[in-house]
Amino acid sequence: MASSLAVQSSPTQTASFFMSSSSLSRCSFAHLSLSFNGPRTRISPRNTIKCDISEPLNFGNGKPAIPVLNDRILPKFLESDRVEKTVSRKDIRLKLFSGTANPSLSQETAWCMGLELGKINIKRFADGEIYVQLQESVRGCDVFLLQPTCPPANENLMELLIMIDACRRASAKNITAVIPYFGYARADRKTQGRESIAAKLVANLITEAGANRILACDLHSGQSMGYFDIPVDHVYGQPVILDYLASKTIYSSDLVVVSPDVGGVARARAFAKKLSDAPLAIVDKRHHGHNVAEVMNLIGDVKGKVAVMVDDMIDTAGTIAKGAALLHEEGAREVYACCTHAVFSPPAIERLSSGLFQEVIITNTMPVAEKNYFPQLTVLSVANLLGETIWRVHDDCSAKF
Repeated sequence: MASSLAVQSSPTQTASFFMSSSSLSRCSFAHLSLSFNGPRTRISPRNTIKCDISEPLNFGNGKPAIPVLNDRILPKFLESDRVEKTVSRKDIRLKLFSGTANPSLSQETAWCMGLELGKINIKRFADGEIYVQLQESVRGCDVFLLQPTCPPANENLMELLIMIDACRRASAKNITAVIPYFGYARADRKTQGRESIAAKLVANLITEAGANRILACDLHSGQSMGYFDIPVDHVYGQPVILDYLASKTIYSSDLVVVSPDVGGVARARAFAKKLSDAPLAIVDKRHHGHNVAEVMNLIGDVKGKVAVMVDDMIDTAGTIAKGAALLHEEGAREVYACCTHAVFSPPAIERLSSGLFQEVIITNTMPVAEKNYFPQLTVLSVANLLGETIWRVHDDCSAKF
């Protein structure tokens, strides 16, 4: 069972560490096994659900517990003046449809928005071909298709393309592909001769299928936005993780943020700045092949400190596990792993549950299989983040939080 940081802090030091409770994780669900019955209406900011969690989430059988909802206030972080009263779904021209890649996140996002998911029929023929039929009119509507291109990447990508084509042929006014996890994002440049740049190819496919806009979460590299010839709204899962970390008690002087590789320094620096401007350490590693990494050196001081390793995704966990081992060798008291996308390709679970990490904190941009849960795992939800961004895009408001 994962334990929270138990170090006591002085009021001054604690205040410098704690973030404003204006993030998303406290008003979103930590697990995805919720069901929602009956039609819902759009909720104004003053009446939106919030969870007031005074203690870190408890865990049972390795799964985060669902927090108790007690009042209906949206965090200030997400408040906007876009609406002053509840609006029935029939009164708006916004439609949200879900693919089959992550239906739980789609359902939760729709619930947070006060909407119902659009009716859509998606099935596979005997030969593996994908069939998509919209079962309600989208003519003249602002359509959002929520589908991460997570494993199996090719299946989910093709499904997204066919969904976009179905909406285009049904005369949707605007089509936004909401892609919490963008597959092929790591193939964003040529590192050797005669390699493809698959990220650009996938961007072209989505654009040519008929999408008018992309809403993505934590792209592997910012340059991927330039591969699209249509607008891209890029949101970050950091506020969700930061708010969860802020619920823990720790001296700010004991904290150090660690980048598991040189390429993630900018991400880790931005993360550290929001954690009381914590010091930064860097793990220097060198690749010997795909999904194979070797830790070489540590830049920075972690002795006696609580190290928070930050990355955009965890695939086989080779990089972050070897980095954590190095941090323990250098005297780190505890090591936390934080990432937005939990790919968890074998043998990631064995590495993450081996005792190197006090806690592994991820979000639900990708579904986590039941077999991949382990006691140190914490799953935070990005449903409110996506839902609020979708409303802002629909209302032609700024999507920058």
